Amino acid sequence: MGFPERRLRRLRRSETARRLVRETRLSADRFIYPMFVMPGEGVRQEVASMPGIHRQTVDRLVEDAREAFALGVPGVILFGLPPVKDARGSGADDPRGVVPSAVRALKRELPDLLVLADVCMCEYTDHGHCGIVEGNEVLNDPTLARLTAAAVAYAEAGCDVVAPSDMMDGRVAAIRRGLDENGFADLPILSYAAKYCSGFYGPFRDAADSAPKFGDRRSYQMDPPNVREALEEVALDIEEGADMVMVKPAMPYLDVVRAVRERFNVPLAAYQVSGEYAMIKAAARNGWLDHDRVMMEALTGIVRAGADFVLTYFAKEAARLLRAGLRG
Repeated sequence: MGFPERRLRRLRRSETARRLVRETRLSADRFIYPMFVMPGEGVRQEVASMPGIHRQTVDRLVEDAREAFALGVPGVILFGLPPVKDARGSGADDPRGVVPSAVRALKRELPDLLVLADVCMCEYTDHGHCGIVEGNEVLNDPTLARLTAAAVAYAEAGCDVVAPSDMMDGRVAAIRRGLDENGFADLPILSYAAKYCSGFYGPFRDAADSAPKFGDRRSYQMDPPNVREALEEVALDIEEGADMVMVKPAMPYLDVVRAVRERFNVPLAAYQVSGEYAMIKAAARNGWLDHDRVMMEALTGIVRAGADFVLTYFAKEAARLLRAGLRG
């Protein structure tokens, strides 16, 4: 038999053949859409570093979420911009705060939409850190009570999932205990289990006004060179009661996504963060790459690495393409 015996190009000759044997398939069902909610009414402010993404009041946010849901995106995750910040992050567990208000509105208007609530202090503290600060130190254990109070407030508002992103030790166990004691034993936790101290978060901090006023977050977020530590973080969070786990960011940490997928049999999320989104948008606007092609390729790579679902600011745009049958 002549060389080569197998010709793999045979199954690449047409789009129909490529679709038939495609190993990884995207679906809007895999997307969660991050949203920023602010006080007031009738306001939608575009984030300069994240074209197409807005800070929105509850009424406008509901409109945006309705559009995403109609495109097949099953859920959103909420980040709050309170009217006032203080050292304790008091706005995080205010039952009349921006996130509980948004949760109630979304569940009233879109009852089948999955509403996730991010649980952290950084958007609510005047110092911008993810916990209680004493001097220049972020205190772990005193922060757990604040995180638990926020999670319970979001549960009482009607959210479907709480998602702690602070990276304090023991926060999943504390939140699980708090939810159970307050009648929310069935409410799942999506833990940001392997959240790295990354330079890719810059545009998010613009959107949420959450940059630290001093120092950085290296003492609690993970060191980027570490993979084995990520597996230990995931194992601890699952042991403490996490129902789902997340790797954040996605693109620079696809090896971590793969390692977690191979080690643990729980639903796995990856967060395609603001910097990943902004880079593609900026390069496309300069004509340096094909926006839609690169967007879909990046999302496919995250799913191919092992993520069951992806938190992505591209959720609506990617869902439109998938609905049109252009790529997937």
